[in-house]
Amino acid sequence: MARWTHTVTTEQELALLYGSVGAASLQKEVPSMHPLYQALIAASPFCVLATSGPGGLDASPRGDAPGFVVVEDAHTLLLPDRRGNNRVDSLRNILTDPRVALLFFIPGRADTLRVNGRATIVTEPALLARFGVNGKLPHCVLAVDVETVFFQCGRAILRSHLWDGRQADATLPTVGQILAALSADAIDGTAYDQALPARQRDSLY
Repeated sequence: MARWTHTVTTEQELALLYGSVGAASLQKEVPSMHPLYQALIAASPFCVLATSGPGGLDASPRGDAPGFVVVEDAHTLLLPDRRGNNRVDSLRNILTDPRVALLFFIPGRADTLRVNGRATIVTEPALLARFGVNGKLPHCVLAVDVETVFFQCGRAILRSHLWDGRQADATLPTVGQILAALSADAIDGTAYDQALPARQRDSLY
């Protein structure tokens, strides 16, 4: 006997369940690191690296001083792989399936940043030397060829109260400013930012 009697098994059923996608949710996704997205990467001290391989899925926390993930250019991110437990689950997955997903967090901000791409495990000495800290080099650097980038709605952070009592960096671009830039001002960024707190508060559940 089936465990669940009500399940969703088709995209049509999903569409009926959730409705249409808003214009802003489509506009925010781009195939490269827009300068405003680069500013968020530079401010992030923590991300989660997701991979997939023959042994299954893996989601691995990665963290260091803000900007530890370097934007090499608009299409490339560099992520040093520092000392850990030596399970190397993520790296083993990348050997067989280079697809990766990164979720960046910035203390005090509700929105997060998502990056999807393909990773290469690099051990070139000159590159490792760039990421040395206190005389310690990373074992390798993941060079991620970026395929898609977009910010994620902040409702999950708000519901979790993750950053309560911590102020966001006011010098970073807001999501409204990002949308205005990506849409060539087709989306009113100021109006979006002004309406966002109430809209999120009223639709948390």
